[in-house]
Amino acid sequence: MKFTLVRAAIIAALGGLLFGFDTAVISGTTRWLQNVFELSSFELGFSVASALIGTIIGAILTGKPADRLGRRNTLFILATFYFVSALGSALAWNWYSFLFFRFLGGLGVGGASVVSPMYIAEISPAKYRGRLVAVTQFNIVLGILLAFFSNYVITLQNLGEYEWRWMFGVEMFPALVFFFLLFLNPSSPRWLVAKGRLDEAKAVLDKCGTDLGTIEEEIREIQISLDVEHHSMQEPLFQKKYIKPILLAVTIAMFNQLSGINALMYYAPHIFRMAGASSSSALLQTIAVGGTNLLFTMVALTIIDHFGRRKLMLVGSVGYILSLGATAWAFFNYGQDFNDNGSIILLISLLVFIASHAFGQGAVIWVFLSEIFPNRVRAKGQALGSFTHWFMAAVISWTFPMIAEVSGGYTFAFYGICMIGQLLWVIFVMPETKGISLEQIQRRFGIK
Repeated sequence: MKFTLVRAAIIAALGGLLFGFDTAVISGTTRWLQNVFELSSFELGFSVASALIGTIIGAILTGKPADRLGRRNTLFILATFYFVSALGSALAWNWYSFLFFRFLGGLGVGGASVVSPMYIAEISPAKYRGRLVAVTQFNIVLGILLAFFSNYVITLQNLGEYEWRWMFGVEMFPALVFFFLLFLNPSSPRWLVAKGRLDEAKAVLDKCGTDLGTIEEEIREIQISLDVEHHSMQEPLFQKKYIKPILLAVTIAMFNQLSGINALMYYAPHIFRMAGASSSSALLQTIAVGGTNLLFTMVALTIIDHFGRRKLMLVGSVGYILSLGATAWAFFNYGQDFNDNGSIILLISLLVFIASHAFGQGAVIWVFLSEIFPNRVRAKGQALGSFTHWFMAAVISWTFPMIAEVSGGYTFAFYGICMIGQLLWVIFVMPETKGISLEQIQRRFGIK
């Protein structure tokens, strides 16, 4: 594996680290936000969802600049969004300014969820693509863990009413690092070919590696897939010939959020407090969730190109069903009166849940979305998958506080039933994409 390829993938994946940090950091601030801005459960849910509304818009709008300006240049813009959002959220002077800056950060998250994995997929030979794109997911998970840990450390400083502002503000520093490191990355060779900049594309392929052995063969294969005589990068996505990748993208993205994963990411301390944990204990248990997420993501990253995407999804789906069933049972059985045994059962169940997610959906979704669309509509297709993911995330995160107030048991039971649906989809519908070049996947789907 060439040094330039690894370096470029790691730097691009920092968009994922900021994605994870920005997504999870609010989990430590919900109690402060509710008190400082005097929010109802509905308004708290909307405060959390404000960033997710940004991710929905960011995901659906990022495809065009990614095609026009290039994947790398778009990442510069997203890094700027992250920085301004972190600074603005920390200095927010009222609820409405806070919502605006969180929305801006959401634009960065939504855009990064499209561009970072797509860029890595386009610079990577097929035999390395799964694990390199999965580096994005590793960084997302690392970002989540860093947010949980950062929140805990800041809590220990006894900063009082400024505590939540520091939690948001620290994101400025990784955002700056991401921006300046991007200058080291080359442009995507597939984007360069689409723009007719063949000499530059050849130079990038020489540094990053090819699937076909020679650079000239690789260039011809990319040109054939683009079919520039009959198609362009402005071609509409919603056509009959693209129906298979469209349905696959929408389905995997919907199932990802119907597991309830973002309810746990955004409200982990809240969930543990529902089970009787103190605030500091809840944050510590949240760090355990983040650590488990990181560990099993690392395991999945090392084997995804060997075992394939479907096997990881199968294992993860079974783990989802068992852990969500146990979580629902704990809430039904203990209600509002959790004892030590009940709290331990809940913690173990949620750790199994996060391990199942990290090993299955978490490791697979961004890899799979970056693979299944042809070169000429990949940006639009990735945007559609990310849009679906974030739309569902907004629905789940907005509704969770209100539904959980009524019954935690029914909430997690619903997520478990949805995961039975995912298991059936993986068994009967999901194709395997490991070890196949992006252009060959296009041909297997019958797309000319």
